[in-house]
Amino acid sequence: MSETSGHHAPNESLAALSIGAIGVVFGDIGTSPLYALKESFIGHHPLVVDRLHIFGVISLMFWTMMLIVTVKYVFIILRADNNGEGGSLALLALIGRKLGKSRWTPLIAMLGVVATALFYGDAIITPAVSVLSAVEGLTVVNEEFAEFVLPIAVVILIGLFSIQSHGTATMGKLFGPIMIVYFLVLAGLGLHSIVQAPEVISALSPHHALEFFLINPKLAFLALGSVVLAVTGAEALYADMGHFGRKAISISWLYVAFPCLLLNYLGQASLVLRHPDAIQNPFFFMAPDWARLPLVALATLATIIASQAVISGAFSVSQQAVQLGFLPRLKILHTSAKAAGQIYVPLVNWGLLIMVVLLVFGFRSSGNLAAAYGIAVTGTMLITACMLGVLTFAVWKWHPLVAGSVTAGFLFIDALYFFSNVTKIPDGGWFPLLVAAVVFTLLTTWATGRQLMRERLQEDSIPFATFIRSVGERVRRVSGTSVFLASNVEGVPPGLLHNLKHNHILHDRVVILTVSGQGVPHVAPENRALVEDLGQGFYRVTLRYGFMDEIDIPAALAVEDRAGGPFKAMDTSYFLSRQTLIPSSRPGMALWREKLFALMVRNAESAMEFFKLPTNRVIELGSQLEI
Repeated sequence: MSETSGHHAPNESLAALSIGAIGVVFGDIGTSPLYALKESFIGHHPLVVDRLHIFGVISLMFWTMMLIVTVKYVFIILRADNNGEGGSLALLALIGRKLGKSRWTPLIAMLGVVATALFYGDAIITPAVSVLSAVEGLTVVNEEFAEFVLPIAVVILIGLFSIQSHGTATMGKLFGPIMIVYFLVLAGLGLHSIVQAPEVISALSPHHALEFFLINPKLAFLALGSVVLAVTGAEALYADMGHFGRKAISISWLYVAFPCLLLNYLGQASLVLRHPDAIQNPFFFMAPDWARLPLVALATLATIIASQAVISGAFSVSQQAVQLGFLPRLKILHTSAKAAGQIYVPLVNWGLLIMVVLLVFGFRSSGNLAAAYGIAVTGTMLITACMLGVLTFAVWKWHPLVAGSVTAGFLFIDALYFFSNVTKIPDGGWFPLLVAAVVFTLLTTWATGRQLMRERLQEDSIPFATFIRSVGERVRRVSGTSVFLASNVEGVPPGLLHNLKHNHILHDRVVILTVSGQGVPHVAPENRALVEDLGQGFYRVTLRYGFMDEIDIPAALAVEDRAGGPFKAMDTSYFLSRQTLIPSSRPGMALWREKLFALMVRNAESAMEFFKLPTNRVIELGSQLEI
């Protein structure tokens, strides 16, 4: 994709995209200095605040950002674009399209689904830990503010989720400049502290990390669980590629975010080297007394922006999951007439808010939440490393030695961080895993249930040629067009059979319409429809949509005239089949999953609303189906 194509108008400059990327993409990783170093020393595996451990942790943080974010994501993963889009589901669709059907396809699909499930766990924890860590800065200003931290954090979070329905266009314009100010403040605070103990710069040498591991390997391994907090949000670089382009994201990271974060971590290290007690909250203690309250306000604003990016990401992932057949139809509202990517999913929004508020009251501090934070992120990174291996070997076809070395290296690094976070499961790491398990169950139940449903419907279907021969001229035809929605591109849809059975008539033009999700983000309008003339006034139309496209059946048919002429809105009726599912002991899924699938079907958004069908032109026909 060109850096000024895709979601953006052609006249958007690289500078504008880079500023936008700073505001949206780096919000999460940009707020990591609020808690990453602190948790490494006073978290669930505390370290002695001395030169050895300070230099060891800073060295680990620097090389983690260098290897995972810069090399793995910026230099390698960002090149794996699916027509400009990134993220776990986009990568899954890209690999699936390139490889086709193979013995690896089910495993790769499973990895993509697990990564998506883990993302939802991360989307719940990020707003909670980020906002709490910022508001906790009030206790540095005055310890008496401690009792107000939780209420203020909850009010901010409720306000944030409540404004989602208004769209992010206006707020988005402010995000870039605000985050630039925030990153400059990070750098300024860091520089001011570094000059008071410039020897901390030597902590960037990898030998300090190695020395840490050699002297106390167990403690160093456990410390990785907190060190990785410095790169939470790295997945956003890849997930948001479709919004800003690879070049803009790379520039923003290499020339703004990375240097500013590094200076801030070195500044915090300099401070705790000089004043070990400052480890209680080194980020805020770096600032002079008069600047701490404004810094709390700026940090809170930055965490709101970080949370906004994750919430928007949850909306986008949900839309992709619906289009790719992993979730039932959801109510998706478009909040901008210009930007197709700006959407609002009410069910996801309010579900996230409830979980985030419960999380804040359940864990009560950013320190406790930090134990829960990390396992979802490192799990996603480990899965991305596995999929990177498939990419380098099977899709990009690198030399086996190079592909094997790169894959093995990143698998080793990501596995170290993941298993270090596994030790935090009893202290809170169970929460994102529980969320991921629930989401994984929902995603796989829906995908499997849909497949079973199609197979059951196919069993009762008859070939179209046989249907036309048996119906032929014997059925009365009336003027107008009838469109029957069908999930399969073969056979006669149940709605057509039921209509014929009960009404004994057909329209002059009968269109069998199937909406087909593609493994690409967007399908060009001129390639949208496939039309087949079946004879005697019957047509089969397949509308193809990418997983980031908005589905609008009437709009697609309005520009189509190959299926017997143009479609007139007032002469076209849409027939929908609504199946009442009956769970049974037939082979397929466990009975409880069949019941869950039936519940999801009942609560899915109506096809009429999802496909934007005119309410006064829709006829629903019901039937029962045993699965």
